[in-house]
Amino acid sequence: MPLLVPRWPAWLFWWRAACTRRAFVQQRMWAGATRISGLGGPAGALGTSPLVRRGSSSASSSAPGVRLTRDCYPVQRLPFSVVSEDDLAALERIIPGRVITDPEELEAPNVDWLRTVRGSSKVLLRPRTSQEVAQILRYCHERNLAVNPQGGNTGLVGGSTPVFDEIVLSTALMSQVLSFHDVSGVLVCQAGCVLEELSRYVEERGFVMPLDLGAKGSCHIGGNVATNAGGLRFLRYGSLRGTVLGLEVVLADGTLLNCLTSLRKDNTGYDLKQLFIGSEGTLGVITAVSILCPPKPSAVNVAFLGCPGFAEVLQTFSTGRRLLGEILSAFEFMDAECLQLVGRHLHLTNPVQESPFYVLIETSGSGADHDAEKLSSFLEQVQGSGLVTDGTLATDQRRIQALWALRERISEALSHDGYVYKYDLSLPLDRLYDLVDDLRARLGPSAKHVVGYGHLGERSWQAGGLKMGFLPLCGLRGVWVSGRVCAPGWLGHGT
Repeated sequence: MPLLVPRWPAWLFWWRAACTRRAFVQQRMWAGATRISGLGGPAGALGTSPLVRRGSSSASSSAPGVRLTRDCYPVQRLPFSVVSEDDLAALERIIPGRVITDPEELEAPNVDWLRTVRGSSKVLLRPRTSQEVAQILRYCHERNLAVNPQGGNTGLVGGSTPVFDEIVLSTALMSQVLSFHDVSGVLVCQAGCVLEELSRYVEERGFVMPLDLGAKGSCHIGGNVATNAGGLRFLRYGSLRGTVLGLEVVLADGTLLNCLTSLRKDNTGYDLKQLFIGSEGTLGVITAVSILCPPKPSAVNVAFLGCPGFAEVLQTFSTGRRLLGEILSAFEFMDAECLQLVGRHLHLTNPVQESPFYVLIETSGSGADHDAEKLSSFLEQVQGSGLVTDGTLATDQRRIQALWALRERISEALSHDGYVYKYDLSLPLDRLYDLVDDLRARLGPSAKHVVGYGHLGERSWQAGGLKMGFLPLCGLRGVWVSGRVCAPGWLGHGT
């Protein structure tokens, strides 16, 4: 009998949606950006508005508003044992004072960030070391107790929350940086380190994390690796399969697997870490990560542009790769409906004239003058050829964050209108937006909104990451696209 609970089958999400309440999030303020010279649009369009980190929803205050997963979906509990008082006593001996059974403290880890699914776990464990994780899993394996590994619980497809009464194994206290080499840029840390805190740590030493996500203020690096998160820097630094150098993993029976190498090239044996990158907690619990951090760019620019159509978005992307070359670090797109929702619910103002599509382009390099010259040439060409109708440019950190907020907070804005079906998909670039158009036509009035946004650049292979969300007006049993049901199994940050 397997110990670690496999994640949800693909068909599960197509049953009637759970009744949910809108998430409440903590907020902080940010300010606007400057205009691109020569491009029109309302002056001073960007004002002040809240910027949120995913994972800060107050699930604990109103979790009963989310129906239990077992009551919403046709799933059956596997024949695992039920946690007894003897089990609690044994676990308490392993991690004294960190076995949580208080119902109030258990509400948050039982509910996903979108507040659409809720488990009924009665036990939360908070180990601090890999050895403690190994002892916990060894005991649970012997007792046939189901375990649900959980990092920052920021996922959008229900994969980080228990389905039934599994023991939640949290990595929140495993948050130590173990080592950092300031010449090679190799960072070794525990799996519970928050991505934003790691970014701050390495940036103080002249490096950056090769991964950036909208949920960086709450997500854990172990969860990022477990889901093979792509993120906003994929275009520049590639996938985690290339930047993760080694892992420490505890298997379901408590075996500690140490593959925590810091070598970029290692042919001494099988590359076992690749089995666990993207495994979503089904093969073992990631407890430590060795990752290669690139040098911190000294010059960063962000442009936010409006495009008249998706064909122009693709041509702008092609032009950007050709003219910006090695300094192009991110290329994100979003449709008009995304910006409308961000403005309506989060009060973020569109900094450019209204357009059917928008792109956010980031450049990062080592020479400010060199980068500015290349960016100026690119902007002149896309403006002169009609690919871009309006735009704004940011060069300082505060304004850069303001523009990024328009992209990073789309998921939050969607959640304000009701239940969200959200997917990460990879499709050929020229077909990327067809799925959104197809869904809008097929769903018609059954959905409040169908939106598309995400990453265009996958560099060496011609595919794009599409983040698609739609808000149903009623419970949906299935959505037919191109003659078959679209299912979200194993879709999340990893695609």
